Amino acid sequence: QVQLVESGGGLVQAGDSLRLSCAASGRTLITFAMGWFRQAPGLEREFVGAISRNGVSVSYTDSVKGRFTISKDNAKNTVYLQMNSLKPEDTAVYYCAAKETVFPGRLVSRSNDYDYWGQGTQVTVSS
Repeated sequence: QVQLVESGGGLVQAGDSLRLSCAASGRTLITFAMGWFRQAPGLEREFVGAISRNGVSVSYTDSVKGRFTISKDNAKNTVYLQMNSLKPEDTAVYYCAAKETVFPGRLVSRSNDYDYWGQGTQVTVSS
């Protein structure tokens, strides 16, 4: 079992930055590909970005490319989502997710493929 806890959310103004953290316990994240998703009120959960097990490969949804960066610190058992140039449309609850995989470079973008989820952290961007 892996427990994931997100932190770092909050209320910011458009153009500001936030760094979300996803701390894992119970298992090491060395064997897990990770992802970030978000869900705004009334909308379905959407993919934000993913990072491979070895931390080398990343992918992002188009709306956050160039603004968001995912990183993985296996020593700290933590994954980060650096969010710059935030926009009001980034307002959502952000979730991290973990998928155990034997493939070091695998990226996982479908929510149904993930094994473990955190409880989410609220990000609100005011205009």
